[in-house]
Amino acid sequence: MKGKTAEGGEQSKRHTINRLLAAARVEFASKGLAGARVEEIAREAGVTKQLVYHYYGSKEGIFIAVLDESSDNIMSELVNLNVEQLPPVQAMRAVLNHFFDQYRFDPFLGSLALEGIRYHDANVTPRNRFLELAPALIAKLDSILLRGAACGDFRADVNPRLFLASASLITTGWFTNRYSMSALAGLDTDSEEGIGTWRQYSADFVLASISLGA
Repeated sequence: MKGKTAEGGEQSKRHTINRLLAAARVEFASKGLAGARVEEIAREAGVTKQLVYHYYGSKEGIFIAVLDESSDNIMSELVNLNVEQLPPVQAMRAVLNHFFDQYRFDPFLGSLALEGIRYHDANVTPRNRFLELAPALIAKLDSILLRGAACGDFRADVNPRLFLASASLITTGWFTNRYSMSALAGLDTDSEEGIGTWRQYSADFVLASISLGA
């Protein structure tokens, strides 16, 4: 009986935390870290403000937890993307398209990413799931690059870390720098035409940069 009670308590706590993180995600994405209110997060999650502070200590604490959860989801999806059986060019295009689609289908991710950049630029945080999970994604990309080089599709001198950094910026910039992208590309970043055009163009551009003879 005690085991079942403890299990039920842990499950209830997990559900509460999930509600808190979901509410906080919307609040931070909509208002930014400075404008977000713990009272609103607590109200939307159906808990007290005191419970939020009990779990996370501060507004910055729950903000970091939201960033970590988003990073965990993003990186885990990419690392677990089943592309190993595809030819190298198709495999890399699938990864690049997934970079783009994660932001395309998550209306809050672009805003959260910008808030996260600003926060990490100004603060030293004790933990960062993005940095913890990056090596696994770098290894995955390196494997595709090596396969591509072996069969003559890709150059053999591509640095996987630099490739990841540049590829992620190029593909996701459509969502994290909407004003500049719209002005420079002459396309509405919210339109189907704009989204489809950049999804195709960004992947083509990145692939051309690593193709043999480029």
